[in-house]
Amino acid sequence: MRDRSGESGFPIKPVYDESDLPPGLAERLGAPGAYPYTRGVYPTMYTTRPWTMRQYAGFGTAAESNARYHALLAAGTMGLSVAFDLPTQMGYDSDEPIAHGEVGKVGVAIDSIDDMRLLFGGIPLDKVSTSMTINAPGSVLLLLYQLVAEENGIPGSALNGTIQNDILKEYIARGTYIFPPKPSLRLVADTFAYCRKETPKWNTISISGYHMAEAGATPVQEVAFTLANGVEYVRAAIEAGLAVDDFAPRLSFFFVARTTLLEEVAKFRAARRIWAGLMRDEFGATDPKSLMLRFHTQTAGVQLTAQQPEVNLIRVAVQALGAVLGGTQSLHTNSYDEAIALPTEKAARLALRTQQVLAHETDLTATVDPFAGSYVVEAMTDEIERGARELIDRVFAFGSSVAAIEAGFQKREIEASAYRTAQEIDAGDRVVVGVNRFATDTEEPYEPLRVDPAIEAAQAERLARLRAERDGDAVTRALSTLRDAAAGTENVLYPMREALRARATVGEVCHALRDVWGTYRPSETF
Repeated sequence: MRDRSGESGFPIKPVYDESDLPPGLAERLGAPGAYPYTRGVYPTMYTTRPWTMRQYAGFGTAAESNARYHALLAAGTMGLSVAFDLPTQMGYDSDEPIAHGEVGKVGVAIDSIDDMRLLFGGIPLDKVSTSMTINAPGSVLLLLYQLVAEENGIPGSALNGTIQNDILKEYIARGTYIFPPKPSLRLVADTFAYCRKETPKWNTISISGYHMAEAGATPVQEVAFTLANGVEYVRAAIEAGLAVDDFAPRLSFFFVARTTLLEEVAKFRAARRIWAGLMRDEFGATDPKSLMLRFHTQTAGVQLTAQQPEVNLIRVAVQALGAVLGGTQSLHTNSYDEAIALPTEKAARLALRTQQVLAHETDLTATVDPFAGSYVVEAMTDEIERGARELIDRVFAFGSSVAAIEAGFQKREIEASAYRTAQEIDAGDRVVVGVNRFATDTEEPYEPLRVDPAIEAAQAERLARLRAERDGDAVTRALSTLRDAAAGTENVLYPMREALRARATVGEVCHALRDVWGTYRPSETF
């Protein structure tokens, strides 16, 4: 039999037996819902209710995205997941020159509270869980969401959802940062404190390995770099005066699910075990919820192919199966056409149906942790835990995750892994069905969803109208107060909320913070 290795480099044996498992395995694994949470964060897992089924969606205008959300909810989606366009993610308004050509393209354009009202029109925000994939201006979009909810009589205490708010991975793998690391971490800590008081059910951060994995990180790197960033956020919050058990229960994580199903299941188990140990042993957390690594999963977009796109349906099903067997708390399944364009409504519905089949037509929800005691999965879990702990130590040998980022360490490691993968695909050593094996000479025609370029002009008109209608002096005063807070030590979210209430735009709020904190420029030594 041919020897194989995992994505993280450890060998996969053709046969595993009891010699591969440590003595006292049951005691080491613990029970479901108990430390170290290897077997899941809740005692009953999916036996009483399935994971939350989310579909990541957002494109064009707020009105168009609102129609898609209503369609997804009618199809059985249990939670919304909002995609924002690049200008919004970078803290620019749609009518700024830098936004030209990108308005509404990879997500919805949100410039002000007016757009947020349209985006969630007719949606019961006290009954729907909403995840917003937004980082540098994450607090801005959360405040807009809260303001719209309050206009509809829904208090912040009733809101349930997540903002990604994970700025450190932006410096490593994605690039939609605005401010330098230090003020960015302050903004994260201010958000923790604000949400504890104003929106206590809200998950204040989704610490993401997904984007690092999409950039080429192995499972070991994904776990190690994500949890190292998590440690950095915990340290920042504690330094800001917060007690660990006051904010840690609202931390959440975001991982990828690849087609290498067994290793992915092991990855999720190892990540839970490492995080529980870090929180208990390094930070002295005592609340069990502070020790739980709760996470959202998205299937691997980087593994989708434009060639034979229908094959992506199978890939996504396998990836989703790995996430469920690994114990995810919520899941987004990619649409089969996403390697080509924004997903069509039919493709998005099929992606949701994939989850529904797993939840309702299989026996996955009949038992907790089906792979417990599996020779191969338990051995792989140990391998990933060992490799991730060693890599976490290498990160903190720099002094902190931020120091390692500034030295370019994580970025270099991920780029090296991505290069090795590309070489394997090019050489045919790593099979990609429909690309380097089992290809066809012809492809069936496909009509992708296209975003109307007129959206940019329409958004500019909306902004012009907003600026003409609002009280300009009130906006100027509110932005000045925000700058003063940013230059001092008070929580910036409170003056930020008042500026947004006065109808300041997302870009104006972010520019006010740029005036004080500056913008980040990566080192040329990366």
